Amino acid sequence: MKGKRHLTNSEPQSYKSAKMKGNNMADKIRTRFAPSPTGYLHIGGARTALFNWLFSRHNGGEFVLRIEDTDQQRSTEESTKAILDAMAWMGLNWDEGPHFQAQRVELHREMVQKLVQEGKAYYCTCTPEELESKRKEAFATGKKPKYDGKCRDKGLKKTPGSVVRFRGIETGVTIVEDLIKGNIIFNNDELDDLIIERGDGYPTYNFAVVIDDAMMNITHVIRGDDHVNNTPRQILMYQALGFDVPQFAHVPMILGADKTRLSKRHGATSVMAYKEMGFLPEALVNYLVRLGWSHGDQEIFSFKELIELFDLSSVGKSPAVFNPEKLLWLNAHYIKESKPERLMEEMRPLWPAGINTDDGAFTQKVIIDLQPRVKTLVELAQTADFYFADQIRYEEQAAQKFLVPEVTGHLKAIADEIPKVQNFSKEGIEAFLKNFIEEQKIKFKAIAQPLRVALTGKTVSPGIDEVMVTLGRKRVTQRINDAIAYIDRQTQ
Repeated sequence: MKGKRHLTNSEPQSYKSAKMKGNNMADKIRTRFAPSPTGYLHIGGARTALFNWLFSRHNGGEFVLRIEDTDQQRSTEESTKAILDAMAWMGLNWDEGPHFQAQRVELHREMVQKLVQEGKAYYCTCTPEELESKRKEAFATGKKPKYDGKCRDKGLKKTPGSVVRFRGIETGVTIVEDLIKGNIIFNNDELDDLIIERGDGYPTYNFAVVIDDAMMNITHVIRGDDHVNNTPRQILMYQALGFDVPQFAHVPMILGADKTRLSKRHGATSVMAYKEMGFLPEALVNYLVRLGWSHGDQEIFSFKELIELFDLSSVGKSPAVFNPEKLLWLNAHYIKESKPERLMEEMRPLWPAGINTDDGAFTQKVIIDLQPRVKTLVELAQTADFYFADQIRYEEQAAQKFLVPEVTGHLKAIADEIPKVQNFSKEGIEAFLKNFIEEQKIKFKAIAQPLRVALTGKTVSPGIDEVMVTLGRKRVTQRINDAIAYIDRQTQ
């Protein structure tokens, strides 16, 4: 971008640098997350919140939540609740807030008037049509489409529909001392006079965020790098108002597999959509923090480790690519490592209709059988259907191939012996089946799949011994007899 460049060691040292003064800042590091309640909390916003949260926790600081709801037409209570729910689910607790920006409008207006009175801002009556015409003309002549300053020195008063513009500095440069990207230099003559109060009397984002961050003693602003071009303008506002300038860190964006900005076409982008799909919060947190941050070759981190290790110096400068398969791998790991009691709670809203999980002890055994074999809790719920069925539905091809007259005798013999098995455990069932095939002088495969289909209706399931133990003697016996009856009906 013309007028913006990264500072190197060879740059002259006469540039005016916007540094934190340190005379009014809070003693503690204070970060903030400031979402707009115009929709759900998306993956990019969640990572920004996470980085702010981890940075403050790592440094013993404070994490502030502010809802930027000045867009009254698009902001909704539903969206606010969705954002708060998503942060709570991820475990990102805040020390202060939520503050609501719309409740601070009078303060913002006072600050606008302060700048007007000091000659650092001015009223502008240019119409949208005029501005659009000038913008097109600038593009046509190869110029930057910035405001031309028509009303800058007219000394206009407030009129219906007039806006207030910040009087920018037209000489020199502004340096953004970015903790991730390094120093970035902006030529002030290419920064236009930004509108800080709209015609409806509401402050604009770029102005309100400066006031709120300053008043809330935010020491570090960690946000997406789509805000980089806003930062020099905001720095000039901090200086014009006499506020200390916080330190900035701009996090590279998240891309889809096709290297374009992450969007719905790449999959779910809402945090709570991942909850609905059966992901555990620690899996999503672990995955998001690794989108742009690293600690050697380590892939799996506990919350405690993340707090101990996280630092902005290890955040990369390049965009991160979202890989759904990697997230699934992490989720499978956390499901496998979770206590079944915890998974029972997470599973409550995910069980399909018609499944009765009132028998907690039985349901927990089902979860233990399946948790090493699934990648999501939704997959677990869908895979578990045969455990809870009163009547097994056989997969057609499985029944045709394995529930045949030739296996009836073996199934009857097993059903007769099940009540006599003294040790009805995994080891006991293994020993029983081993003895059975030896006595019958058959190979295990002669009964393995017929027995599996009889018990589950499928050809793929957890181990037969595990399934039998979880189902219990009564269900096992009943299902084998049901399979025998099915075979008899097919041969009539």
